[in-house]
Amino acid sequence: MIDSNMLPRHVGIIMDGNRRWAKQHHLPVAVGHSKGADNFKNLALYCNNIGLENMTVYAFSTENWKRSKSEISALMLLFKRYANYVLHKFKDENIKIKFIGDTSKFSEDIRKIIDDVETKTASKTGIRINIAVNYGSRDEILSAAKIISKKAIDGEINPEEITQEFFSSQLYTKSVPDPDLIIRSGGEKRLSNFLLWQAAYSEFYFSDVLWPDFDTKEFDKAIEEYLKRTRKFGGQ
Repeated sequence: MIDSNMLPRHVGIIMDGNRRWAKQHHLPVAVGHSKGADNFKNLALYCNNIGLENMTVYAFSTENWKRSKSEISALMLLFKRYANYVLHKFKDENIKIKFIGDTSKFSEDIRKIIDDVETKTASKTGIRINIAVNYGSRDEILSAAKIISKKAIDGEINPEEITQEFFSSQLYTKSVPDPDLIIRSGGEKRLSNFLLWQAAYSEFYFSDVLWPDFDTKEFDKAIEEYLKRTRKFGGQ
């Protein structure tokens, strides 16, 4: 067990590889997404047990709408199923769930489940998990810029008051620290429009393991690698 006092405060995860996992196993894409969702559930419970404070996972990006209608339909059904699962299963777990991104594009029943999950886990004091859905970091930054511009036009703030800290306070992740570590499964080595502003000084860990197979042992490998690094934040 890794000492909880040595854990990063915030871990971001790009859960990549569900479709390739399904292809490798000669299974429908929907099965790959289902296995990936199961893996997220198991890892969330594990991270709460070891004392991780914050985790943000990339579940559905703004670009994912470009996929086939059948895959998007399967993803929406899976999302409803697992949001309901979180609502009922996690009610006995000390886990706080927050959905970040533009949820307005989802159907009314999905938005209702999202509201229920957030409301019923709001008082939890364990790990806080941000689930990024219909999320794109460029859209997030642009949205924050528009909010700040309107405040300046309305006279609520002066341009001189717009600091990095103030800008960060207008982002979806305003209530959590920037990620210390960002993990990406599946072998790709890019951020794919995930937490671009917040990742300025994050450490990165790229794994070739596809997301459905990225178990707690693989997560521990990422943490152990993180603990070997010296973070300088540009100061040296």
